[in-house]
Amino acid sequence: MNEPALKGTVIRRERRAHIRAVAQSAFGWRQLRPGQMEAVEAAVSGRDVLAVLPTGYGKSAIYQLAGMLTDGPTIVVSPLISLQHDQVARIDEAPDAPPAVAINSTLGEHALAEAWAQLASGATEFVFLSPEQLANAEVVERLRALKPRLLVVDEAHCVSAWGHDFRPDYLRLGDVADALRGATTIALTATGSAPVREEIIDALHLHDPVVVTRGFDRPNIRLLVERHEDDSHKRAAVIERLGTLPLPGLLYVATRADTERYTAALVAKGLRVAAYSGGLSAKQRAAVHRAFSAGELDVVVATNAFGMGIDKRDVRFVAHASVTDSVDDYYQEIGRAGRDGEPALALLFYRPEDLALRRFFAGRTPDPDALRAVVNCLRGARVVARADLAAQLGISARRVTGLIALLSEAGLVRTSPRGIRFVYSGTAEDAVDLAIQIADQRERIDNSRIEMMRGFAETADCRRQYLLGYFGEQLAAPCGNCDVCLDDAAAYPGIVVDAPFATPSLDPAPRPLFPLQSRVRHTRWGDGVVMRNESDRVTVYFDDEGYKTLSLRALRERDLLERIG
Repeated sequence: MNEPALKGTVIRRERRAHIRAVAQSAFGWRQLRPGQMEAVEAAVSGRDVLAVLPTGYGKSAIYQLAGMLTDGPTIVVSPLISLQHDQVARIDEAPDAPPAVAINSTLGEHALAEAWAQLASGATEFVFLSPEQLANAEVVERLRALKPRLLVVDEAHCVSAWGHDFRPDYLRLGDVADALRGATTIALTATGSAPVREEIIDALHLHDPVVVTRGFDRPNIRLLVERHEDDSHKRAAVIERLGTLPLPGLLYVATRADTERYTAALVAKGLRVAAYSGGLSAKQRAAVHRAFSAGELDVVVATNAFGMGIDKRDVRFVAHASVTDSVDDYYQEIGRAGRDGEPALALLFYRPEDLALRRFFAGRTPDPDALRAVVNCLRGARVVARADLAAQLGISARRVTGLIALLSEAGLVRTSPRGIRFVYSGTAEDAVDLAIQIADQRERIDNSRIEMMRGFAETADCRRQYLLGYFGEQLAAPCGNCDVCLDDAAAYPGIVVDAPFATPSLDPAPRPLFPLQSRVRHTRWGDGVVMRNESDRVTVYFDDEGYKTLSLRALRERDLLERIG
């Protein structure tokens, strides 16, 4: 080894020893998990980081350690006030960690002033804010003056317009990162297929980031799919099955009306059940969260609005009364089961006709008149604040953010914390047409993601291999813990009784022609990334078209696909 390489190795070894020492002294952690050290080391050295790690794996440890090891405050963007309070409390409980504060709408005038004073004096290392607060240019400027070294974006998948956790205000955080010159960005999420990871990197303006992914597999969760052809029979099966499963659990449904119907039916069976949807007041939603976390409920029947910020470790099952609109969302939701490492169940009640509802939700072509109104307000103005734009048009700030995101994706506007600037030189009608073309592309991609969910529900192969392949992990042999690997008699008793998982074959799989996550180029659909390999076909995510499942025989015979990296 030459002298510079040897010196670099010594420095790295010393840096890692220092990181471990701080982890032990400040937080009481005797060791770090794979991926945590890599992410902390990158952030401390000034590299942007995207960490995709399972729930409960210790994503917060990354920014806590990196914040301790760098000068200047650490800004943590966290989507829920309740989650902010939990994160502050966990830092405060650490043996020798510096103080943390949350700045949000629950603070009174005096408490807010005290929090800012602590930051200005250097008495506080961590400050938690919501993305909505960072839409305020004055808040961003005040933070910039403190010269922060780290900007942490928790639940970074909220930046993806493809997920049900999408938060339009997350789309502004790339501009915030640019405004906080000199700050390193750490993006954290528990779910993220390759396309979602690319969207996070692009939206948050991450520069040559270190991407850390670990452990998508949750082998303690048994994956089961029950197929039904009739809706009434499916509903009866859901109610009957949930009455036999170990508790507590979650039942996800497609609509608010279904939360009420299933709740009434399960209460009639003697279970302690609550309904949860976005239609509840904030106070009602918080009450359900508290009751479930405290063990006062057997089942929560919820739309996809429920789950973020919940860290209940003993959830024994997550059931879906209908398919989700993507494998990303399904993985995110079933990941709330079995966080204690004990056997748990993910159960999908599948009816092919339910996919039509998901396609309906995916069809969201914007109103041309609304787009035209936004374009006309922006043309001729230098910079327009979002609040002013919403006021001029008489529409909600959330809707304005969504329309601006579409115009930005089409390259028609530039955004910053100060406002929006129109940069397109063509006509207003051409601008509207370009934005609608982007929306149509999004709809094609959304529909392709629904088809990937259909593939999971209908596959005749190991479901865990399908699920992990979607996220870029290769499971060499069938898992032995899904309904495809097990016979019907073994599927459910193995959850009620602590039975060992079946032992899969260890025969190595043949090397695929197009390896997982490899970049490829198709003669018709352009560039893409390989998401799944089967014996006779390959599934590719194309940047402009979404997911396509292609015959390997046709690809070979017609020379349609080539690797490009």
